Amino acid sequence: MNLSQHFTLAELTHTDHRALDNTPNEGEIENLKRLAVLLELVKTQLGGRPIMVNSAFRSSAVNAAVGSKDTSQHRSGCAADIRVPGVTPDEVVRSVITAGLPYDQIIREFDAWTHISIPSFPSLPPRKMALIIDKAGTRTFA
Repeated sequence: MNLSQHFTLAELTHTDHRALDNTPNEGEIENLKRLAVLLELVKTQLGGRPIMVNSAFRSSAVNAAVGSKDTSQHRSGCAADIRVPGVTPDEVVRSVITAGLPYDQIIREFDAWTHISIPSFPSLPPRKMALIIDKAGTRTFA
């Protein structure tokens, strides 16, 4: 099932924990569609480069298996961890901020990938939180 021009439901629900069910419900699929729209904007902003999705939707079981909190936006289909070949996570974050894209959170995580999310509900405005998470802790992206 295509969620947008370049992103599929299979891609945004892929997990290496194949023994665990990772099937989103209707509301979560609607969130994944909104997330795919943001990912398309990121792709366009980065000149059409491929976006590799490490993780997007996570069922409760998958989320627990990866050691994440149940409050993670991944649980509702509102977040994705991405890599862009040839572009550093810092460059991704700066490009998204500079373009004024409607992200809720964008986080450079361990200088290895970029976490990007949409608001948890369509009626909420994006918080535009830009952060860094690494061994030193969590801080504002500067």
